[in-house]
Amino acid sequence: MMRLAPLTLALPLAMLLPFSAFAQAPAQVSTPTSTPITLAQAMADPDWIGPPVEQFWWSWDGRHAQYQLKREGEAIRDTWQVGLDGSGPIRIDGAALAQLDAPRPAYDAEHTRMAFVRNGDVFVRDLRNGALTQVTRSDATESRPQWSRDGNLVFRIGNEWFRWRAGAGVSQAALVRAEDDPGKAPEADDLRERQMALFETLRTERERREAVREQNELWRRNDPSRAPSPVYLGDKVEIIDSALSPDAKWLLVVTQAKDGERGQAGSMPKYITESGYEEFEEVRPRVGRKAPLPHSLWLVDVANAEARELSFDALPGIDEDPLAELREAADQEPLDGNRAVRVETDAGGSAPAIHWTADGARVAVLLRAVDNKDRWIATVGLTDAELQPQHRLTDEAWINWNYNEFGWTPDNALWLLSEQSGYSHLYLLGERGLSERGAPRQLTSGDWEVSQPVLGGDGRTFYFVCNREWPGDFEVCSVDRDGGAVREITGLDGVENFALSPDGSELLVRHSDSYLPPQLAALTVGGEGLTGLTDTRTPEFKARSWVQPEYVQVPSSHGAGTIWGKYYGPQTLEPGREYPIVLFVHGAGYLQNVSDRYPNYFREQMFHNLLVQDGYIVLDLDYRASEGYGRDWRTDIYRQMGHPELEDYLDGLAWLGEHKQGDVDRAGIYGGSYGGFMAFMALFREPGTFKAGAALRPVTDWSQYNHEYTSNILNTPELDPEAYAKSSPLEYADGLEDHLLIAHGMIDNNVFYKDSVMLAQKLIELRKDDWELASYPMERHGFVHPDSWYDEYRRIYELFEKTLK
Repeated sequence: MMRLAPLTLALPLAMLLPFSAFAQAPAQVSTPTSTPITLAQAMADPDWIGPPVEQFWWSWDGRHAQYQLKREGEAIRDTWQVGLDGSGPIRIDGAALAQLDAPRPAYDAEHTRMAFVRNGDVFVRDLRNGALTQVTRSDATESRPQWSRDGNLVFRIGNEWFRWRAGAGVSQAALVRAEDDPGKAPEADDLRERQMALFETLRTERERREAVREQNELWRRNDPSRAPSPVYLGDKVEIIDSALSPDAKWLLVVTQAKDGERGQAGSMPKYITESGYEEFEEVRPRVGRKAPLPHSLWLVDVANAEARELSFDALPGIDEDPLAELREAADQEPLDGNRAVRVETDAGGSAPAIHWTADGARVAVLLRAVDNKDRWIATVGLTDAELQPQHRLTDEAWINWNYNEFGWTPDNALWLLSEQSGYSHLYLLGERGLSERGAPRQLTSGDWEVSQPVLGGDGRTFYFVCNREWPGDFEVCSVDRDGGAVREITGLDGVENFALSPDGSELLVRHSDSYLPPQLAALTVGGEGLTGLTDTRTPEFKARSWVQPEYVQVPSSHGAGTIWGKYYGPQTLEPGREYPIVLFVHGAGYLQNVSDRYPNYFREQMFHNLLVQDGYIVLDLDYRASEGYGRDWRTDIYRQMGHPELEDYLDGLAWLGEHKQGDVDRAGIYGGSYGGFMAFMALFREPGTFKAGAALRPVTDWSQYNHEYTSNILNTPELDPEAYAKSSPLEYADGLEDHLLIAHGMIDNNVFYKDSVMLAQKLIELRKDDWELASYPMERHGFVHPDSWYDEYRRIYELFEKTLK
């Protein structure tokens, strides 16, 4: 692992704002202490730890890093700056805020200017001299700046598009309306036709109005000083998104039916309110009630104000039904015509997955079948308005939410991520022209995953996050577009994400460790000169000695290979002693918690320290369905949630007994969300194996959860009732023999409190003993109040003390 160079704090007093304890931390020497962690401290407001670095970006000259930190005791985020020369950190305030740069800038073709959005406005920075031009200043929220090769900048405000060129100012570039064209002929009506036939005055007035409208439209098109003509898509659709070509000639527009069935929403009661009365909040529909509305895609010729709807017929497999057998078994009508399709959003979720080349000559779009079995990348023929499929990924289970990024090289080759090999890897397509369709060329390979790819300013080097050493070791890697060896640039073990400097020579890396919230470091793209820039931990947190997790490999007895885990235990096991066991189950299903990063569950990690102090051993597993282990690991739970994962935990339990002196007859299990669901499955399906379990904010029946997540894994309840029955804790509740704690926030708008109420009623009807339901009236899915955190984990601790000691 690379060592960080020492960070000195040479702070110019004229610029220095008052420091909090975390900002001073790098200059202090903390003496490690073995002071035991208490439950109250572990569950306290995390301000006592110090804030993680959140958003971060380079200053225009590459001499400083700018980043955001949460202010102690408040929800406010401040912007800080630290110099690569050791100057700072300082908090930016007052007039200095107007000179800040921002994340994710867009560079022009010569890499001499960058455009970015700050506080909803568009700015352009000249990288040759630092001059800053404010392009917009409005209450609207601007987004998506992109340069054309000839220096044109386009950006979006709502569904309207604008352009800017140095010296020419801002002008409207494209305008699309979900309305009927004013010049559209009225629908046939016998009474109206009789009137027009009878009265010449009516006919004359109409003809004159039409002549005026047509002449105005002609003037608008021929007068370069006027805004382009609006394009009308009709009043039967609503505009979801759009993407303008950098040269402002073409626009792709995503729509859906205005009157489409969106499903029945729920109504969630809130009891502790400022008004003193019960209040109700509308919440999402359940899975299958209804599926997300399909999209339509339109190609707009801006200059001629013409829109043509694109057909999806060319997408390979679009007319095939991968769920035909299930549909027949459920006595449903067979598929009629093409499957429903939606345009995906990009990796950040802020824009449609539609990417134009800088010259505006080509555009690619990512499409996904609503049934989750296919995703396509297609280009659009701008002259014939036809989709041209370039890449198809199909999966009998479901297409991953992640690893679908794509984009263009400067010479208009298409790069993409795909799981087609079983792991997310980088591919290049169409190097000699996209008309020569063929298999994409694979640039990376192996049993590891590529994520967050960025093409460097040289147009040749791809930078990305990789986990080549082992699934939880994340570094910045690079590979040349011609292929060859993958080069590992960092040795930080816990890279979260990164940003290239404006000149492309350096990397700003956000990284973390087990007890280190995300921080910033910088180094060259060659891997030299690694320098630590921040350490926002408080002296109190830094001074503590923590139980370091041991990364372990549990062999699967069910043919799944290796199950990676984090083991927490005493430094030296006492000979002959058997230790009570606690198994922790992370949430989200598709999430990775066994890594050399700061854990998603940092409070739970401190709780595990407390358990070790009190004589327990703890194991946290990345069970099947977890992220970071490839397609097969992810999809092993298809149509059987809770089954492969439980097998992995039973293997983990046996491993602790064999290798860590664990007492397998004194084992408990707990987790939240998906982890709560798994605590149910463990206690209900393996009675007697776990003496106690705590299910926090748990799913009890997947038919209550959302469509976007659940239908990927279980299809829909009407189509696949067997999968829902097999995956529902309610179906197994009669197996409860051991001690159970259920804890749930009553205003949880992710996994509804209703889930826990349903299970409570089921246990009442089954006349089960030794269970309790703890309710938290002011908490949503992720608790935010220390009092609630403390109460919940006090109950978990007391449960384990009572049943496992």
